[in-house]
Amino acid sequence: MDYHDLLIKNYLLAALPNDVKARLLPLLEPCFLPLGHVLCEQGASPNYVYFPEDAIVSLLYVTENGASTEIAVVGNDGLVGVAVFTGGESMNNRAIVQSAGQALRLPASVLKEEFKSHGAMCHLLLRYTQVLITQMSQTAVCNRHHTIHQQLCRWLLISLDRLPSNQLNMTQELIANMLGVRREGVTEAAGKLLKLGIIEYRRGHITVLDRARLEQLCCECYAVVKKETERLMPYRTAHHDHVITSSCACHPRNVRYRTDKK
Repeated sequence: MDYHDLLIKNYLLAALPNDVKARLLPLLEPCFLPLGHVLCEQGASPNYVYFPEDAIVSLLYVTENGASTEIAVVGNDGLVGVAVFTGGESMNNRAIVQSAGQALRLPASVLKEEFKSHGAMCHLLLRYTQVLITQMSQTAVCNRHHTIHQQLCRWLLISLDRLPSNQLNMTQELIANMLGVRREGVTEAAGKLLKLGIIEYRRGHITVLDRARLEQLCCECYAVVKKETERLMPYRTAHHDHVITSSCACHPRNVRYRTDKK
């Protein structure tokens, strides 16, 4: 069967050759990722890797006193659990669901064996890892050198790129925790965007009304990450509008989604 005819919302999985899809799709388990759910703690070894479809997962670094800062986000562009195939085994950050949604999960042992074959999956994962490193590096630069207002613009744009609409369900307190700043700073920055008519905010629900203006107000960090992503992951653009239904009985789409409990 032609696996290009399957509806696969995760771009990393969609980019795989048919023979790899034939091996992996029957082993993928659909699951629902609720807001705030921790997929893997910092220092733990993941039993599964997750391929988000319309969920967003934040990778947070947690300090000894419990404070945390977001260092990267993972959505339909990649997977959670790069430590599985990079050799580190354990996660050096906490993976927590930032935006609830659906995902596909795969046993870590299966991905590890696939990576060892040095085939198409290996090359895709290495390119994605470089994109993730770029995002982490640029986040560090942004947090050190740019204003909270610019950081918020970058965060909103990166999140929007991984969602199917222009709406985010996110409280200002949660955004502050992700950025590692005080809530008052986020409230002030969000207020400026609200007055400019760029966003609409109501009780934890953010709607971006003017994305073009948001990009103009953002620092260069977002553009740097986007450019590197498009260079290393051209398949993301190629599959962006590819929506075809599937009747394959073994495809994850025909399985009821479960709420993940690790």
